[in-house]
Amino acid sequence: MLELPRDVYDAVVDHARDGVPAEVCGIFGGEHGADRTRVETVHRARNAADAPRTTYAIDPEEQLELIDRVEAAGQELAGFYHSHPAGPPRPSQTDVARAAWPGQSYLLVALDGRHPYVGSWRWDGEAGEFVGEVVRVL
Repeated sequence: MLELPRDVYDAVVDHARDGVPAEVCGIFGGEHGADRTRVETVHRARNAADAPRTTYAIDPEEQLELIDRVEAAGQELAGFYHSHPAGPPRPSQTDVARAAWPGQSYLLVALDGRHPYVGSWRWDGEAGEFVGEVVRVL
């Protein structure tokens, strides 16, 4: 389960809307657990992908800086997020291929409908697949 305070949920959806027509991305800080992760902070990242309208990438140096910021605040890396401005509301093949953090949550905001779709998956490194997880907004 991925738990998001309402202000974090709103910040991620606002970031996705602000970024249209490109995908946006970032990381979460909080408490990471095998069965439950609670997000406390959201950290926007610049989308460094060559084709930001259809994919996302966080620059490795920026990613390390953001993780250092999370850890300096006494938190753990609690996952990643990105958007699909025109859907679909599931990870793309590129998203699956680029997942590199086993056990971490990957939250997706899809804006292809009237209301944003927010879903999350955990990357199972052993099975090489995303496993859906419940998103609970607090």
